[in-house]
Amino acid sequence: MNEQNNKRNVVFLGTSLPRECGIATFTQDLIDQFAHIKDFNSPKVIAINNNGKSYAYDSQVIMQIDQQQRVRYAQVAEELNRSNADLLIIQHEFGIYGGESGEYLLDLVDRLNIPFMVVFHTVLSQPSPKQRFIMHRLGESSEKVITMAQNTVHNLIQIYDVPLEKIEVVHHGVPSVNTESRANLKEHYGFTDRKIISTFGFLSPGKGIEYGIEAIKGVVETHPEALYIIWGKTHPVVKEETGEVYRQQLKDLIHSLDLDNNVKFVDKLLTQEEVIQSLVMSDIYMTPYLGKDQAVSGTLAYGVGYGRVIVSTPYRYAEEMLADGRGYLAKFRDSASLQACILDLLDNPLKKKEMEARTLALGKTMMWSEIAKRYAMLVRGTLDAKYLSLRRSAI
Repeated sequence: MNEQNNKRNVVFLGTSLPRECGIATFTQDLIDQFAHIKDFNSPKVIAINNNGKSYAYDSQVIMQIDQQQRVRYAQVAEELNRSNADLLIIQHEFGIYGGESGEYLLDLVDRLNIPFMVVFHTVLSQPSPKQRFIMHRLGESSEKVITMAQNTVHNLIQIYDVPLEKIEVVHHGVPSVNTESRANLKEHYGFTDRKIISTFGFLSPGKGIEYGIEAIKGVVETHPEALYIIWGKTHPVVKEETGEVYRQQLKDLIHSLDLDNNVKFVDKLLTQEEVIQSLVMSDIYMTPYLGKDQAVSGTLAYGVGYGRVIVSTPYRYAEEMLADGRGYLAKFRDSASLQACILDLLDNPLKKKEMEARTLALGKTMMWSEIAKRYAMLVRGTLDAKYLSLRRSAI
C-alpha cells in the first residue's frame, strides 16, 4: 500500500474525485495537506462508486466498492487487515453507502481489525431507528468521532450514545487560494458597478433559492445595482432523477419578477479557484436553505473562511457560525426577511465592514492547512494510545 518506513499510513473511505460529490472534494483537500506533514506517508483512498458507475481515479485510489455490492464491503475489510494501513478514516454520509441508510458499511466495520475514526458529515436530531442504529454502532466501534459543529455534540451523546471522550469537534476545512481583490475581480468579470450577492454549490430544491430570488425583487427597488449570482450546476443525483426542472422553475420566476438584469446563473462545475473568486468578489454571501436540521454546510464554511458577510436562514450550522455578529439570520421560507437583512447591509457599509472582520477572524482558523494538523494530531494520539495499550497487555 505504501513504502515500508517509520511514517504512518492512513486510508480514507468515502467518495473520491473525479466523482462530483462534496465529500470527495473534502477528502481530496484534506489529503493534499497531509502531503506536507512529514511523519505521514501520502494517504490512500477506498472509493465508493454509485449506480454501477466507474470513474477515472488516480493512483491514490487503491480499492473501490460498488455502493450496492454488499459482499465487497467485507472483502475490503479483509484486504485492509492484510495491508500495512495503520488507521482508516471513514467519511460518513447515509446516502453514499449501500443498503437501508447505508447499513452495508457495518459489514466492513465488523470485520476490520485496524483502528478507525469516523467523520460524521450529517448528524440528525430526529433519525430513523436504522439511522440511529448505524451511527451508534460506528461511534461504539471507532476510536474517535469527528463532527464539524459544536451543535452536534449533544445529539451524539444523547441520541447516539457516543461517549463524550470520543468526540472531537474539527471545523470543515477551507482551501487557501490566492486571488485578486474584490474590486479587481468585479472588473475582470464585468461587474464593476454592481453589489454582488452570491450563492454557490450544487443546485437542488432544498437550497431555497426561490426565496433568495424573491428577496432580490425588493432589494433592487432601492439598490438597482444589486446582482444575485447563483454559481454551480444542478446536483448530479437531482439531474438524473428530474433533469433541470428546478433550474427552469427558477428561471421562470426570475422572468416573471422582471429580474433578468439582477439575477444570473453560472451553470457549471466550478474549479476551486472559481469558487474562491466567486466568494471574494461578493459583497454578501447568502444561504437561504430550507432545512433546520442541517448541522454542517461546506459552502457556508467557505463563506466564513473568506470573511464574507453572510445572510442565512437559521439552520443549525448557520446559527453556530454566524454567532457573535458574523452575519444575519433571516426566517425560513421568508423572502421579506432575507430582503430586510440584505438591505440593512447594503445601506450600512461600515456595519458590513465590521462584520467582515469578525467573520475573517474565525475563517483564518479554518484553512485546510490548520485542519489537517488537527487530523494528524488525532491520528497520532490514537495510534500512540493503541501501541501503549498493546505493550501493557503484553507485559
